[in-house]
Amino acid sequence: GLLMSAITVIILVLYFVIDTFWVQKRPWLAECTPIYIQYFVKFFIIGVTVLVVAVPEGLPLAVTISLAYSVKKMMKDNNLVRHLDACETMGNATAICSDKTGTLTMNRMTVVQAYINEKHYKKIPEPETIPEKTMAYLVTGISVNCAYTSKILPPEKEGGLPRHVGNKTECALLGLLLDLKRDYQDVRNEIPEEDLYKVYTFNSVRKSMSTVLKNSDGSFRIFSKGASEIVLKKCFKILSANGEPKVFRPRDRDDIVKTVIEPMASEGLRTICLAFRDFPAGEPEPEWDNENDIVTGLTCIAVVGIEDPVRPEVPDAIKKCQRAGITVRMVTGDNINTARAIALKCGILNPGEDFLCLEGKDFNRRIRNEKGEIEQERIDKIWPKLRVLARSSPTDKHTLVKGIIDSTVFEQRQVVAVTGDGTNDGPALKKADVGFAMGIAGTDVAKEASDIILTDDNFTSIVKAVMWGRNVYDSISKFLQFQLTVNVVAVIVAFTGACITQDSPLKAVQMLWVNLIMDTLASLALATEPPTEALLLRKPYGRNKPLISRTMMKNILGHAFYQLVVVFTLLFAGEKIFDIDSGRNAPLHAPPSEHYTIVFNTFVMMQLFNEINARKIHGERNVFEGIFNNAIFCSIVLGTFVVQIIIVQFGGKPFSCSELSIEQWLWSIFLGMGTLLWGQLISTIPTSRLKFLKEAGHGTQKEEIPEEELAEDVEEIDHAERELRRGQILWFRGLNRIQTQMDVVNAFQSGSTIQGALRRQPSIASQHHDVTNISTPTHIRVVNAFRSSLYEGLEKPETRSSIHNFMTHPEFRIEDSEPHIPLIDDTDAEDDAPTKRNSTPPPSPNKNNNAVDSGIHLTTDMNKSATSSSPGSPLHSLETSL
Repeated sequence: GLLMSAITVIILVLYFVIDTFWVQKRPWLAECTPIYIQYFVKFFIIGVTVLVVAVPEGLPLAVTISLAYSVKKMMKDNNLVRHLDACETMGNATAICSDKTGTLTMNRMTVVQAYINEKHYKKIPEPETIPEKTMAYLVTGISVNCAYTSKILPPEKEGGLPRHVGNKTECALLGLLLDLKRDYQDVRNEIPEEDLYKVYTFNSVRKSMSTVLKNSDGSFRIFSKGASEIVLKKCFKILSANGEPKVFRPRDRDDIVKTVIEPMASEGLRTICLAFRDFPAGEPEPEWDNENDIVTGLTCIAVVGIEDPVRPEVPDAIKKCQRAGITVRMVTGDNINTARAIALKCGILNPGEDFLCLEGKDFNRRIRNEKGEIEQERIDKIWPKLRVLARSSPTDKHTLVKGIIDSTVFEQRQVVAVTGDGTNDGPALKKADVGFAMGIAGTDVAKEASDIILTDDNFTSIVKAVMWGRNVYDSISKFLQFQLTVNVVAVIVAFTGACITQDSPLKAVQMLWVNLIMDTLASLALATEPPTEALLLRKPYGRNKPLISRTMMKNILGHAFYQLVVVFTLLFAGEKIFDIDSGRNAPLHAPPSEHYTIVFNTFVMMQLFNEINARKIHGERNVFEGIFNNAIFCSIVLGTFVVQIIIVQFGGKPFSCSELSIEQWLWSIFLGMGTLLWGQLISTIPTSRLKFLKEAGHGTQKEEIPEEELAEDVEEIDHAERELRRGQILWFRGLNRIQTQMDVVNAFQSGSTIQGALRRQPSIASQHHDVTNISTPTHIRVVNAFRSSLYEGLEKPETRSSIHNFMTHPEFRIEDSEPHIPLIDDTDAEDDAPTKRNSTPPPSPNKNNNAVDSGIHLTTDMNKSATSSSPGSPLHSLETSL
């Protein structure tokens, strides 16, 4: 733009000077000087106009508006965006590592299967099918043997789900009673919590809970619930089909395990056994403290299978992700059978597919070598097929995320999104490209570490974030396609017209109006396009995809060609077509002409209709699809049209416009609408046939990066840790140098000994301070050591001018491959100098990535001759300044 404007001004000035003073042979008259100056000012204004039009200053505005608008709208989709750039990043996500509980599932434990009266019900049975005795045991046992703090409350909003308060498993059992048309609260009202005779609370070792009731006749009854395989071993009887107890043998128990419990577990259900035992009134009261003797000889009431149901909308959401080229992985702490079953229901796993389901310990065993170190090559063999990681810890989640991000298996780097709710999920959320924290179940630490907070803890909100992210990218591309078309046409018209006719066909004020249309208003119109489901039908673009695709380039050049043809036709033949006076070669202060007004009006109309064309950037034919869903776009197009009418009809001299007739307006609108028809013609041309088209706006390609930057360090270094640059190291060493100088001067003044001259140990993996303490008997040796080690590079005048020259001294050369940060050890050497004088500490085993060399040490040169510091010496001046 700057080049074009400069060339335009130079050509205009030269053309005017040569034509006036050379061709017409006019002398430079003093009285004509103001007129000449006006001409030169006019040429300068035209040049500035070309510059303003050429610079796409609306692009930052479009990006900001698109992101800000998306953030506002995403809030309605339950995405609270904390970092603005996370919107666009999410559009290119290739992997999502999601939690199970609460995200893929509803976090509402529900009884879905039951084994009652020797019958396995795949669904909750009708109350009429259960004998009255069994029902009584079931209702009383669940009501009193669940914590009274666990309850089910009515929904907060009409049409919502009941609220589960307290232990989720107990709420599932209470929900079973509600499904059986029984009310647990009636039983609790009859038997308040203080009337419970004895309660054996749940214990993770025995995995059961028991409650003892004392009956009115003096007998006792104990209700017990817990893990089915454990409680069943304590059952000697079971309720038969008619509700009466019958003998329960070990082989019967084995049959139930094989036919009931294992099938339930394979479907991802948590199995709970409910049982009771009666203590007759005539017998002596049992020893209640001996729980093992009390909770035995039970009678099995039922075995129930509890499921945390998959959110009904999740399977469709995961299908959309897979169709959009995003791999969904489940990372959960549940056991692998439950995780696999939920993954099958969600659609993360499909029968017959060759994918991996691993437990955390197995995952760690596979990715670590014999020394227990994580190897990227081992991770690369696992993660492409891994779909479920069960029994995982937050560390496993971080390891998986880091392994996927650092992987080079595919040409494009993976963009990973992660969900987390716990404090320990913070590192994984930070490491991920986009971290999602749970708004309901998430901790404050997780929310602080995240980029986006899911206010409803729902996986479908992540899919909406992907859709919005892709919409941001497309909105910016739409604006670019529109703006570059206007830029190309406006610059060429202004430049060519100025060079040929000595005047720009589009005046400065008109150009500014066009600039306002194509920058501010167009960015607002195109950046507020709502997302559509069609965005999820394509694969992620990738981090290095060019911003301007070949299809966009085809549209830009194609529409620019049409507009240039129309404008130049009107410019050089318009007066004949419309039978009006020509506006070319007009005097300096001539009134506005109809000719140039028609050119301006037609140009604006073409931009208005091309704005509709710019709504589609992938070669779609129906450019009007969904246009009325964006009220902002329609308002801006309509408003621009109304303002254009006002400018043309009533703008007059300030806008260099003359009133147009209805016929001239209709021609302008017709030529503007021609861009829509021309767009259909461009769409019919296959982009693959246009080999000369190039893409623009590439990201950094691998081959563009210098080889030294691509070289990997021997040790594994994180991205944040690579940000230690030469400048920072330089400052560290400069500060260290001053500290060393102060120590030397203090030692010189006080007569104390000092620890040696400077040396450096070349190990970047150690933070150990090698200290060689040598006591010096005199000040002179201190001065010699200081002068020989520090001032050797400063004695020459040319080296005093730059600290960079000073740092290139051999003792302090900064190596790119070894970013050493020297530290000072101020330990006094007098106490143990004899023992440390010849000792060398062993190398430190520290393998921390942050470890850098800390080896600035003070030693003295015992062979130097004694000299004193003269008043003009560097040491003297340093001492004086300090």
